Amino acid sequence: MAELVVRHLGVVDYLPTLDAMRRLTAERDELTPDEIWLLQHPRVFTQGQAGKPEHLLAPGDIPVIQVERGGQVTYHGPGQLVAYLLLDLRRLNLGVRELVTAMEQSLVDVLASYGVEAAPKADAPGVYVNGEKIASLGLRVSRGCSFHGLALNVDMDMSPFWRINPCGYTGLKMVQLRDLLDAPPSFDEVTQRLEQALRQRLGYEPRL
Repeated sequence: MAELVVRHLGVVDYLPTLDAMRRLTAERDELTPDEIWLLQHPRVFTQGQAGKPEHLLAPGDIPVIQVERGGQVTYHGPGQLVAYLLLDLRRLNLGVRELVTAMEQSLVDVLASYGVEAAPKADAPGVYVNGEKIASLGLRVSRGCSFHGLALNVDMDMSPFWRINPCGYTGLKMVQLRDLLDAPPSFDEVTQRLEQALRQRLGYEPRL
């Protein structure tokens, strides 16, 4: 059983977090434990490797940061749960497609625990509820190790999504968990449920 370190980081700035992910990935060896970071970011747009400028409609006062993950442009902000997966895929004997499936199914599991029926799409990574996107995925693999991860819209200001074509899709509607429940969800509870779902889907010991 591979060792897993889970860090609950609270609200952290994007660039220092990105630098820390890059550094851990570059410096790790076969004995370095896998890590999952659970956090929120202040308002920021991130543009993936395939990102096209025309999908940034009106970023305005929100910074735009170019990153090496797959995918197009997305938005991060307070009230969105971000999970970064810093895993040795070779040690886990996982392919990238298998990792993406495990991430998507973890999100489906969490949403199902709230009575929300969600599903991935074969042609558009992420998780959707009635055709509206509730969670985005973007990964980078270097030297057999993953970094970046997923973002689940929990209870946030959704208006910055109107300033972009989310994930490069014109008119793609975004949704958040709060809008699908009678009462706002507990962010800490959602975070704990996602941690447990990821542990289970990736084959780690459950948290005691």
